[in-house]
Amino acid sequence: MQTNDFYPSVSILGSTGSVGEQAIDVALRNGLRVNCISANRNIDRVEVQARSLGVRACAMADRSAAKELQLRLADTDIKVYAGIEGICEMVAQPYDDAETIVNSIIGEAGLRPTVATLQAGKKLALANKESLVCAGEFVMKLAEAKKTEILPVDSEHSAIFQCLRSGGKERIKKILLTASGGPFYGMAREQLSEITVERALAHPTWNMGAKITVDSATLMNKGFEVIEAVHLFGVKPEQIEVLVHRESIMHSAIEYIDNSIIAQMSVPDMRLCVQYALTHPERASAVIPSLDLTAIGKLTFAKPDTDVFVLLPLAIEAIRIGGAVPAVLNAANEVAVSAFLDHKLDFVGIFDIVEQTVEALPDAAKIYSMEDIFAFDGAARSLANEFVAKRRALS
Repeated sequence: MQTNDFYPSVSILGSTGSVGEQAIDVALRNGLRVNCISANRNIDRVEVQARSLGVRACAMADRSAAKELQLRLADTDIKVYAGIEGICEMVAQPYDDAETIVNSIIGEAGLRPTVATLQAGKKLALANKESLVCAGEFVMKLAEAKKTEILPVDSEHSAIFQCLRSGGKERIKKILLTASGGPFYGMAREQLSEITVERALAHPTWNMGAKITVDSATLMNKGFEVIEAVHLFGVKPEQIEVLVHRESIMHSAIEYIDNSIIAQMSVPDMRLCVQYALTHPERASAVIPSLDLTAIGKLTFAKPDTDVFVLLPLAIEAIRIGGAVPAVLNAANEVAVSAFLDHKLDFVGIFDIVEQTVEALPDAAKIYSMEDIFAFDGAARSLANEFVAKRRALS
């Protein structure tokens, strides 16, 4: 394959997930060299990717999977790293001065690789929400200190990032953050009590992994995106308005101080967001279909139901308080969603477990270091697991 020297090379963390697979597709379509890949434990897929892409290294978060992969790739020169520490060591390698790291690892596990990428002075294409949700203040300060860029890959934040070219952060009046509303838009809480895992995983627009699909169904995903936007774009929580936009065509917009609104629209396809992060500030030829507005016909907008979907206002309150409260919110949510996917918790139980955990750790507002964040993350997980167990015992 002929590589494109105009764009940087890329390494893809979480290469077997939905965003990771799309990032590989975008890289191949644009002639970008893929230096490194990582996954959790999907050995079969990583082996295929590693061989077909001719990567220099790959890493498995699961150490036993790393050992197996090393045996399978023994006939190649590909170096295999093990554990989160190995992923961090891999991204710090000086393969290319212009390398971009795509971090699409799911969950809090992506935070350390984000920090390692920035410490190495590399450009970060960020699809891992938890890096900013849990430690946004520290991550943004590190990027500034290392004089490197964080390029958002989420469709909403990519849209905002693109709209900023029309005015700049200091002239933002309001960010209009769009949400599909999820598969249960318009339902009452009583109806949500009957939701099954299968129904929760049927997102109306996007094809995503199980965890983020459930987060979209509870609107926690949108709460996380509010927290991310506060850190990425230097705005206050009250400057962000969440709008339910069922068509998922306008991916977000900025209202500037002159009351003009600049929006970014396209068909809902994450490959555009990945490509813009990898080729910024240039635009490359399309990897997605063209948008036919006459076929769409109309675009609708509504306010979210925060009385039913209580995790959205809870997330907004978490970023207002600050400290490790967003990290506690995230940790409790990871535990609750995992329990739901394992059929150990009902759907509305996700709401209750997260609320209980946040309320139980009021001291999380006071933190002084990354170590404090990890400590509260651990405490929140322990508490959330206790609350899940108690709820099961009573059911």
